[in-house]
Amino acid sequence: MPLPITSQDIDVSTLLDELRLWVEMETPSSDAAAVNRLVDRIELLARDAGFSVERTTGTLGFGDIIAVRTPRPQGYNGRSILVLAHSDTVHATGTILEKLPLRQEGDRLYGPGVYDMKAGVLMAFEAMKLAAKAGHTLPVDLLIVPDEEVGSKSSRPMIEALSRKAAYALVVEPARDGGKIVTARKGVAMFDITVRGRAAHAGVRPLDGRSAIRAAARLVLELEALNDPARGITVTTGTIQGGTGRNTIPAECRLQLDLRLPDTKTAFEVMDKLRQVTPVDPDISIEISGDLNRPPFAQSKDGRQLFDHTAKIAAALGVALEGMATGGGSDGNFTAALGVPTLDGLGADGAGAHTFEEHILVSSLAPRTALLANLISSLDDRT
Repeated sequence: MPLPITSQDIDVSTLLDELRLWVEMETPSSDAAAVNRLVDRIELLARDAGFSVERTTGTLGFGDIIAVRTPRPQGYNGRSILVLAHSDTVHATGTILEKLPLRQEGDRLYGPGVYDMKAGVLMAFEAMKLAAKAGHTLPVDLLIVPDEEVGSKSSRPMIEALSRKAAYALVVEPARDGGKIVTARKGVAMFDITVRGRAAHAGVRPLDGRSAIRAAARLVLELEALNDPARGITVTTGTIQGGTGRNTIPAECRLQLDLRLPDTKTAFEVMDKLRQVTPVDPDISIEISGDLNRPPFAQSKDGRQLFDHTAKIAAALGVALEGMATGGGSDGNFTAALGVPTLDGLGADGAGAHTFEEHILVSSLAPRTALLANLISSLDDRT
C-alpha cells in the first residue's frame, strides 16, 4: 500500500516545542479559565492553518468546546470523519511545579496531561493538516471538549449531534500497552448513595443511635460482592464520607460508586441489583441516585473493518498494529453506541495516565501521527 505521508513528513522538533507549551498550560477540568487559555491557542493555530472554527461557550462550569473543521464544498451535507479529543486533564494546577515537572529523560517526555491527552490533540491537528495537503476524501471535524475526564457532562450533546453526521469516529486517547489501538471499552456507571441513621451520644445513650457508617460498611461488602472478573464486571466504592465527630453515633454516610460493565445487558442487570439493595435495620434508610454515564463500546462489524483498514496502513509504515479492549471509558463510548464505526487509542504511546509518572514516548510521535494522517486521508464511505 503506497502511502502519501511518512514519518519523515513530521517535524518532531516543532511538534515538541508546541506540545511543551500546551503542557505548561495546566488545564484541570474544574478550571474553565485555564482550559480556555489552551482553547485560545488551538483556535489561533487552527485559523492560521486555514481551518474553520466553531467555538461554543462552556456550560455547567466547564471550559469552551471547540470544533476545528477542514474545508468542504459549498452546500455539502454529507458525512464526515469525527475526531474526538479533550483539552482537560485530571491534574490540579501546580502539579507541574513539583510532583510532575515537564522534563525529557531519554525517549520519555514527562508532564501533566502530556499522555492523556495533549499529545493526542496536537497529533490530530497535525494529521489534519497533512491529510489536507494529501487531498483527503471526507471532511474532518476535530471536536475538542473540556470535560472528558469528568464524564463529558456538558459536551455529550454536541458529541452525539456530530456523531449522527459522521461516517467514522477516531479518538486520539493515548495508545495502550506498547502502542495498541482500543477497539472496545466497558460502559461506565456512576452512583451516589446516602445512608441515613440516627444520631446519639456515643457515651451517654449509644443504644439510641443507629450508625449510618456501620450500615454503609455492610452495604460496601454487599455491593462489592457484585464484582465478577470472569464477566468483566467491576464495582468500586471510591469514596466514603460520614459522621460529625468521634463521640457521636453517625447519622449519615455518603458513598460514591464506580461501575465498569462489559455490555448493555450486563449493565442493566448490575444496576438493577444495585438499586434493589435494602438495609438490614428498619431504622436505616438508603437513597440511591445515578445511572450509566458512558454506554458500553463494543466492536461492531464496521468497526472491525475500520480496524483492519487501519492495520494495513500501519503495516505499510512498519508497525504491527494490535487491538485491545479496556475498562476505561472515553467519548468513543458515545459514538460506538450510536452505531458509528469507532477506533480509539490513536494518540501517543507512553504510560502513567492519571499518575505523577505520566509520560509519552517521543519516538512514537512521528509514526503515529503519520498513521493518523494516512488513515484520515484514505477514508471514504466505501472503506
